[in-house]
Amino acid sequence: MKTLSYKTISVNKKSANKEWKLIDAEGQILGRFASKVAKILRGKHKPSFTPHADCGDYVIIINAGKITMSGDKMEKREIFSYTGYPGGQKRKNPSEILRKDQTAVLRHAIKGMLPKNKLGRAILRNCFVYAEGEHNHQAQKPQVINLNDLK
Repeated sequence: MKTLSYKTISVNKKSANKEWKLIDAEGQILGRFASKVAKILRGKHKPSFTPHADCGDYVIIINAGKITMSGDKMEKREIFSYTGYPGGQKRKNPSEILRKDQTAVLRHAIKGMLPKNKLGRAILRNCFVYAEGEHNHQAQKPQVINLNDLK
């Protein structure tokens, strides 16, 4: 009997099979959308998932400015930032942030669902968010996926 069949194979950065995925955010609810994107970025949808390695896919998100929130969260929810100085806490609601940068709210939500360490920052670099329907990654031939079909 082979003893190699009993060994757990751990994926590393070189042996990870990374693919490019294209996701349309138009009309999606922010939190549910961000959690599914974080799952794809992290690689949890793959059978070869390794918690300590970047084995997820590259994700291209288009129409990020057309994302929605249920209820009146777009006006009443507050997103905090802190400058590091006394009295430097700032509060903005998502509609104010969307007026300035249409990708910032979605990027903030995805970042909050990734690990808070070097790995999480490296994984977030695999996410490309665009406010409109055009992107400049046609050479990578991304697969268009529907997140409503993903568990």
